[in-house]
Amino acid sequence: MRQRIVAALALALGMAGASVAQDEVPSAGLIPCRVAGIAHEVQCGSVRRALDPARPDGVHIVVRYVLVPAMARRKLPDPVFLLAGGPGQSGSALAPTVMPLFARLNNRRDIVFVDQRGTGKSAPLECEDERTLSLAEMADSERMYARLERCREKLQQLAYGDLRFFTTTLAMADVDVVRMQLGAERINVVGGSYGTRAALEYLRQFPQHVRRVFIDGVAPPDMALPASFSTDGQAAFEAMLRDCEAAKACAAAHPTLRADWARLLASLPRTVSARHPLSGRDEAFTLTRTGLLQAVRMPLYSPALAAALPQAIHDAAQGHYEALLTLAGAVSAKRSNALAMGMHFSVVCSEDLPRLAASRDAPGSDFGDEQRKLYERVCASWPRGGVPAAFYAIAPSPAPVLLASGGLDPVTPPRHGERVARALGAKALHVVVPNAGHGVMGIGCVRDVMFRFIDAADDAAALAVDAACVKSIPRPAAFAPVTLERTP
Repeated sequence: MRQRIVAALALALGMAGASVAQDEVPSAGLIPCRVAGIAHEVQCGSVRRALDPARPDGVHIVVRYVLVPAMARRKLPDPVFLLAGGPGQSGSALAPTVMPLFARLNNRRDIVFVDQRGTGKSAPLECEDERTLSLAEMADSERMYARLERCREKLQQLAYGDLRFFTTTLAMADVDVVRMQLGAERINVVGGSYGTRAALEYLRQFPQHVRRVFIDGVAPPDMALPASFSTDGQAAFEAMLRDCEAAKACAAAHPTLRADWARLLASLPRTVSARHPLSGRDEAFTLTRTGLLQAVRMPLYSPALAAALPQAIHDAAQGHYEALLTLAGAVSAKRSNALAMGMHFSVVCSEDLPRLAASRDAPGSDFGDEQRKLYERVCASWPRGGVPAAFYAIAPSPAPVLLASGGLDPVTPPRHGERVARALGAKALHVVVPNAGHGVMGIGCVRDVMFRFIDAADDAAALAVDAACVKSIPRPAAFAPVTLERTP
């Protein structure tokens, strides 16, 4: 859930994939390989899986993964599996970014990055790379819907193009086959954003094979994503406004911030000119209310970027939009953050949309229901896979689970983690990093907390991990542009 979701975005499977016959698992066939961004040689592996578990003689896909071997010769038997976010991120693409956070864990444990079915090199469901589009193309919602329609039709022509079979339930059965191929009796599961939903589903299906779970930015399985987008985005935006008003320097620099914001919203739609954040070319396009809201939403994911929002909003109210667009593009421009949008919609349309009508998340006063309308329109024609009823229920966990939430997160704030922790029961510990946004494991002392939790010798020690250090992580001060004095 860490990328711009396009605008920004029936078989009963039951427990299909919950068990796998041993003779379906090929012998370990790891081969040496290289991954861009990782200095040393790693290992690559794959498992062959039926697209539809009910038709083992039908279409098959290859699920690929990367294993970073433990540094020590006497390694521990329980590897760490990283489940990527999105939905739609590639696990192997995240490896270079994540490995520095896992360095201590990697001393004695293998680190495994699985490309979930539909992502990376595992039967990818990729649409057009929207980062290369012109600003006018990105801003035009009708052209966006047309692109998605063409993408769906193109994907359905693939040999593995039955889009019903890319649900989280099926993907976690794939992950367990990877575990079996590696010969690990138990694994430690780390998930970020959507990867937390995947981790909870793996825990539900295969509790006996889980040693520890660390989930960062909790997205529960029963979370109706398009509705919560608005609620949580509005709350994070309001917190940014309040913090600016409470900070002496920010309040002095932007005394009319709320009025600037209201004036900016009221002025739309309008034709504006701005520099494309990637190409650097000046372009004219129509800025709509939806486009503006998406532009301010993305910086909220990272407090370091959100610190520049007061100045960017001020500039935009004066007719200068470059700063706002550059902030929005700073998150989505990273290749590791790219989403396989076909997989994204296959998951969200199957798992979130059926629960949308019953959602109690009220639309934000500014953010409204645009994201909801977007998904409802796209999902109206997108094939939906079957999701077992048990998928949405969170049972008490037999393994320790450490949940981490950012207090300023605009998409998976602490309210979601709190609810999941209660459901998981006595073996769940919820840590809130007050001044963090979406994704906290790379901030301050959190990586060390994660290491001590996973490395602890027993469950009691894991659940007693001291995480008090996260309270001292500061929120970045509001950005103030540097002004240079001209010499006479």
